[in-house]
Amino acid sequence: MRHVIFALVFLLSGTAYAETLKLLTEEYPPYNFHENGTIQGASVEQAELMMKALGIEYSLEILPWARALSITENQPWTCLFTTGHDDERDKRFKWVEPLLIDHMVMVRKAGSGVNPANIEEAKRFTIGTQREDFSANFLTKNNFPKIDLAADMETTVKKLLSDRIDLMMTSKKTFETMRDQGKALESALVLEGKLYGFACNLSLPDDLIVKMQAQLDRLIGNGTQDRIMVKYGLRPNR
Repeated sequence: MRHVIFALVFLLSGTAYAETLKLLTEEYPPYNFHENGTIQGASVEQAELMMKALGIEYSLEILPWARALSITENQPWTCLFTTGHDDERDKRFKWVEPLLIDHMVMVRKAGSGVNPANIEEAKRFTIGTQREDFSANFLTKNNFPKIDLAADMETTVKKLLSDRIDLMMTSKKTFETMRDQGKALESALVLEGKLYGFACNLSLPDDLIVKMQAQLDRLIGNGTQDRIMVKYGLRPNR
């Protein structure tokens, strides 16, 4: 697995730290993805700007989502992005957000006619998502009887387009990007809004979380986050 390491040294509350902050993510364009041998994306650019501004030694790696989530929860000095913040995950991590503000959406294959009017009607269908994704938590919490779990979003999309599932869950902005790229997808049902950000191991020092949040707030406040969103064909957060 390719990863990028930036060998910088930083001081935190007067103490020099030898640890490298591990930033984990998944293949989930346009936020995080491999292209031409590098890790790129709207969230990746924000993460890199934040780390460089802080002068932090860090690594960046793409892994399957369920594995990355488990590593982040169990290994110190690890953060995972772009992570949906919900009640189930809230106390399991320390949070720096938002890298993204969006709504969940159920998506159908174009022309399929699958058209649930609400959550209860959607329960009649087989819904696809990724293992340990926040949308899987949503489906379980709301007692959906037919949940199809895949390792990554690409697999879920392939299942939808080959009629192996009826609907898939993703963020509205991700759906719009895939649709604009020519994938035969349509929005079927828009659900609740979500914040997405960095989910960090609970042992990460609070003052580092504060510093990371301050840098993200700076990117939001000076318009950099919105410019990055537009660069990747996304609607700005505000």
